[in-house]
Amino acid sequence: MNRLVSYTIAALIILSVLLSTLFVVDQRQYAIVFALGEVKKVINEPGLHFKLPPPFQNVIFLDKRILTLDTPEADRFITAEKKNILVDAYVKWRITEPRLYFVSFTGDERRAQDRMSQIIKAALNEEITKRTVREVISGERGKVMNAIQRKVAEEAKQIGVEIIDVRLKRVDYVEQINASVYDRMKAERTRVANELRSTGAAESEKIRADADRQRTVILAEAYREAENIRGDGDAKATQIYAQAFGQNPEFFKFYRSLEAYRASFKNRNDMMVIDPNSEFFKYFKSTGAGTAPAGQK
Repeated sequence: MNRLVSYTIAALIILSVLLSTLFVVDQRQYAIVFALGEVKKVINEPGLHFKLPPPFQNVIFLDKRILTLDTPEADRFITAEKKNILVDAYVKWRITEPRLYFVSFTGDERRAQDRMSQIIKAALNEEITKRTVREVISGERGKVMNAIQRKVAEEAKQIGVEIIDVRLKRVDYVEQINASVYDRMKAERTRVANELRSTGAAESEKIRADADRQRTVILAEAYREAENIRGDGDAKATQIYAQAFGQNPEFFKFYRSLEAYRASFKNRNDMMVIDPNSEFFKYFKSTGAGTAPAGQK
């Protein structure tokens, strides 16, 4: 019985040792086999692989995929115009030289990220100090990112890393000067608005004065045209009256007298003090024969 137990224990030990010599590499990983800190082999291909059992050989896995380095807080930089700004950036990177990466950081991704953060911060500082806030925010933002990527890529190669992309997520003033910047922007916008209002008021007065001038000119021309038409009408009416009444002068006098009577006796309350034998009442006293037109009896 004791012998069976001994055989079982020995078999388990042997099986454990055999299993410790096997390891599986995923297609998304690198595998580095090392012994006492020295790299023995780098495995790029996925599948089942063998190694010596610990402590003779150990294996560490590194990620092949594109990773993101995103700083939790924005860093402060000084621009060429001596203004403090906060810059928040992120980097896309991946391991291309696993042996060099392992030697540099012993496979510790946190140490690698700390190192790349230092490299990126130095590159940002170098580029931002040469530019103004406007250039960093909009004017030359693309140039800034490209320059940073080139600088970081050169240093990243020395630690076995490839920089895929560098992006500026946010560029902002520090909190202490935000209020003054907003006040200055507000004052500038207010000034522009007042200028526009003044210009608009001047244009309004100009348009109103021009409209009044045109109105006066139009009314004057219309009045002149109306007077001309009225004068022509009166002239034609006078001509027609003259032609009509010229054929019988006596009838013309009679017609004018009737108009005078109509105008004089229009209001019953009017009182006239006049001699009944005056010329005014000539046609009141005339007989029908006397009022007949000339040439008629």
